[in-house]
Amino acid sequence: MIKYGISILLMCFFGIFACFAQVAADCSNAVPICYNTPVNGGTDGYGIDDFNGATISGCITQGSGTIETNSAWYKFKIGEIGQLGFNIGFDTTEDWDFALYRTNDCNSLGEPVRCNYFDNSDDSSFIGVGEDPTGIDNIQYDDWLGVEPGEEYLLMINNFSNNNSGFSIQFSGNIFVEFPNSALDCDIIDNLLGPPIIACDNDTVVLDATTIDALDYEWYLDAGTGYQRMPGENDPELSIAVSGMYRVLVVRPLGNNLISETQVAYAPSPETFSLEDETACLDGTAIDFNAKDAEALGSQSPLDFRVSYHESFEDAFDGANALSKEFIPTQVLQTIYVRTTSIENSMCFDASETFEVNGIELPVLDFETEVFICGDEPIVTIGQRIPDSDFTYEWSSGQTTSLITVAEPGVYTLSVTNIQGSIQCITVRSVTVVFSSPPIISDITIEYEDDASNVVNVYLEENGDFEFQVDNETPQNSGVFNNLFPGEHTITVRDVNGCGADSRDIVVVGFPKFFTPNGDNVNDTWKVDGLSALDNPVITIYDRYGKLLYQIFENSAGWSGSFNGTLLPESDYWFKLTYTNSLGENTNASYINNHFSLKR
Repeated sequence: MIKYGISILLMCFFGIFACFAQVAADCSNAVPICYNTPVNGGTDGYGIDDFNGATISGCITQGSGTIETNSAWYKFKIGEIGQLGFNIGFDTTEDWDFALYRTNDCNSLGEPVRCNYFDNSDDSSFIGVGEDPTGIDNIQYDDWLGVEPGEEYLLMINNFSNNNSGFSIQFSGNIFVEFPNSALDCDIIDNLLGPPIIACDNDTVVLDATTIDALDYEWYLDAGTGYQRMPGENDPELSIAVSGMYRVLVVRPLGNNLISETQVAYAPSPETFSLEDETACLDGTAIDFNAKDAEALGSQSPLDFRVSYHESFEDAFDGANALSKEFIPTQVLQTIYVRTTSIENSMCFDASETFEVNGIELPVLDFETEVFICGDEPIVTIGQRIPDSDFTYEWSSGQTTSLITVAEPGVYTLSVTNIQGSIQCITVRSVTVVFSSPPIISDITIEYEDDASNVVNVYLEENGDFEFQVDNETPQNSGVFNNLFPGEHTITVRDVNGCGADSRDIVVVGFPKFFTPNGDNVNDTWKVDGLSALDNPVITIYDRYGKLLYQIFENSAGWSGSFNGTLLPESDYWFKLTYTNSLGENTNASYINNHFSLKR
């Protein structure tokens, strides 16, 4: 549900109108509330104990003997469906609490549907349901209340201290926006002159006491010193010019005269003064509208009026969808509509003023933020290809053109400024220049742990941002490959930035690191596994002096450790592998010149 920060019909008079207080200390005499709310000029104790000795009701706990201390009871009835809240306004030095009951039976209150009890240590001026009308995040507020027609409520307002200057009640919520005249059911008030009236000081209020069989009307005014007859006022209607308590005596033929009273209170109407236009960069920087409040208020006190800002006149008039005071402009030109509202009565407002927010567009930079260049003597041009003559350009390297040519790797930052009067709007974009060289494989080693395990290490002439791949397998970041299958493989190293590649062919076989030709039928011969994966493989065995000792072919049983029938001594021996490669060429297997040991 959308929350509206609209507050309806606030009455907040703590001084001269204290004598007009409408307060009932007992639930059974609860003061009825319609769309015009009463003003209380202070509470003084309580009547009977409406909680029959109970020690707690919702959040309100027993004080000195009873739940109620200085209490006031009110009742109201819902006329429409919607969202309802209320604000209880009071002196910031005082501490007020409330409990709201969904019932019209004082003998069966049940648990309150909303309840709030705090010590007001933060000096708030409101407590209630919904949202604080001053816009602050106030913990002394409960959640909005969803209401339906016909529901009746009893509201107890309580003050634990004997020192209080009274309070006002101000209704709020979207129900009063959608149904301003019927949100509350006014049939709850049985009074010829109707409920109390709160009006703006530029409004005309007319009290109507018209009675069918009336012979005469006598009007009285209590402006603080008691009721006094108003000379010359004998009509059924009375136009009101000042705040006060009004009484009418309706003279009837049978002597059954009627007397009716009501309160009329005027709240000051604000004036919104002209505001200066604002200019800001469209870079996400906020404009502080709090600083605009003083312009709108002029000499008016921010304690009496609040200022809100809106995107349309309709929103400003309704007080709906207020913009954040930290406003971030998103358009080149935007009209802001200003509403100045009386805190005493939110129906007293002025929405006549506007001002413009001029947004300065930032330069658009679209060049690449990473550039990779190959070559031994690289050079590259970076920056904005199409400059704008209205902007100024400056690089972190000192150049003042939109394009620069660089011959060194690094990060280069371009600041582009759009100057409008005293406002400078700056866009910054950096480009990282990386100079790459193609990878060069300097060596490959193949280490055999045993006849089934191997480790292939690829070494490069220079380090770089490279990836390593064996055959068509998934590339990896490391130049180490474990346990490759026997046979011919292609090792490829690529520059990840597209700056070339290098490849080598290797052959992987399996052989034992030593053998023991001692006739025990265990490890008596030395042979190489995996030769069947090659075409025409030949293993040639040498001693340390390079003398040819033996050759092993694909189907050979292996070498027994002898030469021309003579047993050779314990020592290290070397071997080479030749085979026919995929091009049909007889070739030596690269990176496979290895040795093994003969032990007896």
